[in-house]
Amino acid sequence: MPTAPLPQRALRGHRPPRPAPRAATSPAHLAHLAARLTPRDRWLARMLHEHRVLTTHQVAQLAWPSERAANLRLLRLYTWRVLDRFQPFTPVGTAPLHYVLDTAGALVLAREDGLDPAQLGYRHTRAIGIAHSLRLAHTLGVNTFFTTLIAHARRTEDDGRLTAWWPETRCARHFGDLVRPDAYGRWTRTGRHSDLEWFLEYDTGTEPLPRLTAKISDYQHLAQATGIRTPTLFVFPTLRREQAARHALAPALSTAPTPLPVATTAHDIPLADDATDPVAARWLPVAPYHVEQRLPLAGLSTAWPDLLPPGPTGSGALPGTLQPPTPAPPVPSRR
Repeated sequence: MPTAPLPQRALRGHRPPRPAPRAATSPAHLAHLAARLTPRDRWLARMLHEHRVLTTHQVAQLAWPSERAANLRLLRLYTWRVLDRFQPFTPVGTAPLHYVLDTAGALVLAREDGLDPAQLGYRHTRAIGIAHSLRLAHTLGVNTFFTTLIAHARRTEDDGRLTAWWPETRCARHFGDLVRPDAYGRWTRTGRHSDLEWFLEYDTGTEPLPRLTAKISDYQHLAQATGIRTPTLFVFPTLRREQAARHALAPALSTAPTPLPVATTAHDIPLADDATDPVAARWLPVAPYHVEQRLPLAGLSTAWPDLLPPGPTGSGALPGTLQPPTPAPPVPSRR
């Protein structure tokens, strides 16, 4: 029996945007940028070098009061070739603009850190190539996790703030011989000296559960090698996927020689206050730690009473690489 054809709107491509005039990357243009780039602009360019791609909504969450204000500045940075952008195809509706670092932005950052641009390993074709990567959705999901934390801290400083955010590439340089987490983060509660650090495993529902379970032994080897039991947080797309993963993870954690702190959450967990950010009470530790109800992010340390407080976190920068940006944006200027 023939299947029903796709509706015409699903076959319709995006309306081609009007081309915006863009500056040529030249010494004169770089000199022109010296008087026009604000500390927030440079910080955003550094964030894009570190985390590869951010949508308009994510950029607004990071450092702007509204998406309109973010769009106005992003258009300037795009025109100056500090940033480049693309818009993925979606069958229904319109995807937001996605921003990556452009050539002029990379040159500015390299000179700012006293590096030769060739040392960065930056290639514009590689930066914009993420538009066609099969891991684009995964990268955006991880970045949304952290931009939401930063946005929460901007709204409510009493709950704490994000003080460290390492992407997958930086984690791989430091821990890649043992584990390859999707990210590393650290949350600090103001005035309480109760930092919580974690490795993030962001699941999209496509990875087989046995492969997911095998990561526990890798994290166990890291804990044995370093003497530090860093918690691992798993984020799942659905509650059903989370329950299946918890059932698979529990035996591996129960037989581990040293208890490994692990907690899980899912995107579709119903909460009374309709909270959607990771700070809310949506985390559930996995055995051998038994908790009857879900905990907020800052409250996970109470579920792991034998967990030692984390030590100081360095920048994670290697010689010849850019200094990573702080998760907190600089004080915005009037531009």
